[in-house]
Amino acid sequence: MESRVADNTGRSRFEVFDGDELAGFAEYHRYQDEIAFIHTEIDPRFAGRGLGGVLARAALGAAREQGLAVLPFCPFVRGWIGKHPEYAELVPQGQRARFGL
Repeated sequence: MESRVADNTGRSRFEVFDGDELAGFAEYHRYQDEIAFIHTEIDPRFAGRGLGGVLARAALGAAREQGLAVLPFCPFVRGWIGKHPEYAELVPQGQRARFGL
């Protein structure tokens, strides 16, 4: 199945779909030029398919495109950034230690 990610601004979350089925989401809070990722969840039926990574990459890519600073309060997003250091620059320098990055 083809996966895709959409920004559902009405629900303040990025959603990942496997085909036509909602497979998971990353909730965020946006304020001025910052986006704080709060919680990420992948439905257990879709576990092990790499959709969490697809979701994180797309959400962080959107933040980069919009020039937003990222605050990864969500452990999944924070861990994903830790494994993909090319995204650490999205977290403000003064906040990186706070998030262990």
